Amino acid sequence: MARPLPAGHELVHRSCPLCEAHCGVSVEVDRGSQAVVTVRGDELDPRSRGYLCPKAYALKGLHEDPDRLRRPLRRIGRRGDPEARWQEIGWDEAFALVAGRLREIRDAHGADAIATYVGNPTAHDMGSLVYGQTFQRALGTKWRFSASSVDQLPKMVSSAFLYGSPLAFPVPDLDRTDYLLVLGANPLVSNGSLCTAPDFPGRLARLRERGGKLVVVDPRRSETAEVADLWVPIRPGGDAAFLFALVHVLFEEGLADLGRLAPFTNGLEQVRTLAKDFAPEAVAAATGIAPATTRRIARELAGTERAVCYGRIGTCTQSFGTLASWLVDVVNALSGHLDEPGGAMWPRAASGPGSDPPRRPGPPPYARWRSRVRGLPEFNGELPVATLAEEIDSAGDARVRALFTLAGNPVLSTPNGARLERALASLEFMVSVDIYRNETTRFADVILPPTGHLEHSNYEVVFDLVSVRHWSKYSPQALPKPEGTRHVWEILSELAGRLAGVPAAVVEQVMLGALLKDAVGRPGTPCPDVSEADARAKLGDEPGPDRVLDLMLRAGPFGDRFAEGQEGLSLARVREAIHGLDLGPMERRLPAMLATESGRLELAPAPIVADVTRLRAWVERSRSPEGNGLVLVGRRHLRSNNSWMHNVQALAKGPERCTLLVHPDDAARLGLAAGGRARVRSRVGELLAPVSVSDEMMPGVVSLPHGFGHGAPGAALSVAARHAGVNSNLLTDEAEIDPISGNGVLSGIPVEVAPA
Repeated sequence: MARPLPAGHELVHRSCPLCEAHCGVSVEVDRGSQAVVTVRGDELDPRSRGYLCPKAYALKGLHEDPDRLRRPLRRIGRRGDPEARWQEIGWDEAFALVAGRLREIRDAHGADAIATYVGNPTAHDMGSLVYGQTFQRALGTKWRFSASSVDQLPKMVSSAFLYGSPLAFPVPDLDRTDYLLVLGANPLVSNGSLCTAPDFPGRLARLRERGGKLVVVDPRRSETAEVADLWVPIRPGGDAAFLFALVHVLFEEGLADLGRLAPFTNGLEQVRTLAKDFAPEAVAAATGIAPATTRRIARELAGTERAVCYGRIGTCTQSFGTLASWLVDVVNALSGHLDEPGGAMWPRAASGPGSDPPRRPGPPPYARWRSRVRGLPEFNGELPVATLAEEIDSAGDARVRALFTLAGNPVLSTPNGARLERALASLEFMVSVDIYRNETTRFADVILPPTGHLEHSNYEVVFDLVSVRHWSKYSPQALPKPEGTRHVWEILSELAGRLAGVPAAVVEQVMLGALLKDAVGRPGTPCPDVSEADARAKLGDEPGPDRVLDLMLRAGPFGDRFAEGQEGLSLARVREAIHGLDLGPMERRLPAMLATESGRLELAPAPIVADVTRLRAWVERSRSPEGNGLVLVGRRHLRSNNSWMHNVQALAKGPERCTLLVHPDDAARLGLAAGGRARVRSRVGELLAPVSVSDEMMPGVVSLPHGFGHGAPGAALSVAARHAGVNSNLLTDEAEIDPISGNGVLSGIPVEVAPA
């Protein structure tokens, strides 16, 4: 039973925005002092039912962090100089300086002389998502980068080719499956990724309680593998070969069955032909997995009525990221578990398109332009971030001269951070919208800090798209916006207006008009019988993300379609449901949601098929001893979220987490001792790291967590600097990419390790 609140205290029920799970939180606020008293799990939230991981409690620490910026900062001194001073300036001065310098560079060298980088936290903030796109259009550059290309980009590429939409991610129907095969994921620590499932531990426990089976394929006996029925160690980079071996067995043993997908699926026979070379025996040296184990898993998948294969970041951030992402879906399709209850299904986002398909049918948004230096393909309007440093530091009139970052720290999170660090120092101008002066933003000329998480409302637009159930939850503002601060949407719309030469209010109206055009008043829109004028009137005059959200909810699949008295969602409706709304389980959506040019499920897309030759060659090389040297993989911790939450004492305290994890056999062979230090060297860099020895690692593989490497001169992260760790991306090679998507290779990096 909840304790009674003291007089003057209030509980504000929100979603935690610090990871993809978005668990329900109850934030206790002292309205007298407007201080956060505590954060606890919301037991009435239908998604998480009171569950919280340690990160949620950091909402209070993040809000109170003395290092968090509240006013614009201007750097006085040379970029990259640790002795440079920082001066607080007013917002008008900051906006004028930023817009003026960006216009100067654009006018002199073209819009593509300015690059943008968008970090992971923007996916958790509706204001950043909606108004970030508006700012990018006003800036006009095609040189756009984001954390997507060191994360889920291969899954976006494979989804675009298979189904016609980059965001058409099939999600494990976690609550109804009886067999869960997990590759490259550790959901007990990540809380689920591209699989929004609050209380993932509880969901896995219920899977086991109903007699289901959990199988984890991972180079490390991770926290999730520790509770699995079967842990299968795999050689890093071998996921695609292993998945192809599963496909081989499904065909060889007559287990492949598309079922109701067959009438609208292309490419089945081509996949059958491709799989012939990948028998479990043929790939065993490459994967490290015994053929009998592979055959057993294939039979269990096909023989379980409700089963699913789920691959995540480890399957994306490797040399064969797109092939592995594609093959996860191929395995689900061939085993009869794609678009079926208990298998891999597609949610309907309450804030998403109100009808199928989710985008107009046509070719994938792929390779419409290419990067200047290496000619890597654009996808969905972005270039791979592995090219960012070379686009800045390579000579030529068309080089990148200015950079805009939004909630990102690419120096720590992208390949060869040392080269990027040097490149940032050579820019003509840089501006960052961020709450911290971190390892990246210390190179900025101006830092524009937005309000904190609890000082604005929010709605998890992105994670509706990958939720294991249909939910809707609005997060009201818990604390008043401090005087003299700006929400991120206000910063971005003001800059967009100044770049376009119009007031921010005009930018808002143009953006709203474009959204209305896609939602109402025309055949093919979700609300064809609603006029734009009527919709505008019902949405009201208050600018900002809430008005956009009202439109998205009303025109979404559960919306009220602007009809008076109609059952359905609107902003008012979700605001009333303070603990959130459970809108039911996922349902079958094929073939209606397909948006490919053919209107069919394309099981064998040509660009993906062409890359199978490279995989065959890798499998062949892996049979020789020279093809099996020591390799590095990453890992994450429940108290960590990439690079930006290491400045909260409640999360940073405890044992040292940034250690090199080594199997005892490798430690003995290399002369490493637990508690000692190791020198780790790759083609592009080297670092020193403390050593942990554990048989949780498979032999031949070492592991460093990502997101560390704090304490750089000029950064202002006092807690993080005391727990600095090392930047694993000093070892990742910007020349090594998944060639289809351009995604950075952060897993399976060849390294040499020796005692320091």
